[in-house]
Amino acid sequence: METKRSSFTGKIGFVLAAAGSAVGLGNIWRFPYLAAKYGGGVFLLVYIALSVTFGFSLMIAEIAIGRKTGKSAVMAFGELDKRFSAVGFIASLVPMLILPYYSVIGGWVLKYFAGFVSGGAAEMANDSYFGGYISSVGQPLFWFALFIGITAIVVLFGVEKGIEKVSKVMMPILVALTLFIALYTIFAVDGAWEGVKYYLMPDFSHFSLMTVVAATGQLFYSMSLAMGIMITYGSYMKKDISIEKSAKQIEIFDTGVAFLAGLMIIPAVFAFSGGDESALGQGPGLMFVTLPKVFEAMPGGTVIGAVFFFMVLLAALTSSISLMETIVSIFMDKFRINRRISCLIVLAFSVLLGLPSSLGYSVWGNVKILGMQMLDLFDFLSNSIMMPIIALVTCIFVGFILKPKAVIDEVTVNDTPFKWRGLFSVVIRYIAPVCILAILISSVLSAFGIITI
Repeated sequence: METKRSSFTGKIGFVLAAAGSAVGLGNIWRFPYLAAKYGGGVFLLVYIALSVTFGFSLMIAEIAIGRKTGKSAVMAFGELDKRFSAVGFIASLVPMLILPYYSVIGGWVLKYFAGFVSGGAAEMANDSYFGGYISSVGQPLFWFALFIGITAIVVLFGVEKGIEKVSKVMMPILVALTLFIALYTIFAVDGAWEGVKYYLMPDFSHFSLMTVVAATGQLFYSMSLAMGIMITYGSYMKKDISIEKSAKQIEIFDTGVAFLAGLMIIPAVFAFSGGDESALGQGPGLMFVTLPKVFEAMPGGTVIGAVFFFMVLLAALTSSISLMETIVSIFMDKFRINRRISCLIVLAFSVLLGLPSSLGYSVWGNVKILGMQMLDLFDFLSNSIMMPIIALVTCIFVGFILKPKAVIDEVTVNDTPFKWRGLFSVVIRYIAPVCILAILISSVLSAFGIITI
């Protein structure tokens, strides 16, 4: 049994690990789709404004709660106020739901990377390839198991020797590859500049309340908020590291990669489709159907496609590692078991819970709940229902029960300055709850087909 809590060696390790958690699949396919749908530049402006207010404040709160208590999410809330112990349990369920289906998608990415490297790019560009692949049984399960196995190995090595070391390698490579592909697309693909203009030039005719809701939702999911991740990573954070500066740097990483993903994908798809924005699609269709066609059509597309899927694989792994580490930490804190046993337990139940998501497109294809495939159901429950509720309760807890001063005291420990303390207090008490409530209501209405996000 571990008697001393693990910790990151310093600020760089913490920032890169937390940024790796924030930078995931949502940055790569969801951000470009939403940016294109809501007028490119105007969506970017709204997203950045929300990032430095709403996202910054909630991230500060979660990191501070983790560092103040030295506990993972399952016990942190109860440590501060026993009446809110249930929030910790609910928050702990979110990564447990997300990790299995996220790893199924990670397996798809791993498969496509292997396919492009082994010369299967032309086959993967076929319209029917992706549908045929996920409707099979053996291969999706194999790649899912391989992906989550790699994740478990990193987590097994612990915070310093596993997560921190891997993040220090993966994150710089991920950023460099994203920048390389974005520049290659802009300068090597005919017609890409029209897509750049569409992406960067604000079109205020697209601005509406739904622009704000969509940008808030993307920010919410993208920055790993309300999953217990930032609380867990905060519990590994040393007292001499500035929470405020770290949160700003995580935001820069997250927003920067999301911006580059849009610059990488939107111009390429625009050039390929002749300016048809509907070709951007949403979700897996963009990543696994449209983009392989784009790579097939562009100069040097096979190599670029392989580099792209390797970059996406790094993004998927950094996020899955943080999800699994959060769950492992929960088991270690709650049941007082060592990392190895906890990791094996988490790996076992994640594989079992991932089976419905993987088989939901094949032998269990007829099994639907609320009209959704199992993977879509897990995604809806975790992202659209549980996370907004947890974030809303967190804001109420920090803003009115614990009070912002408790968080500010943790941020300013050892006389560390907190320049944006006034903004934090206002946002966490008044602005963030309104934004989160809007996300929750719009998600429910969207699920029932009343509105479209």
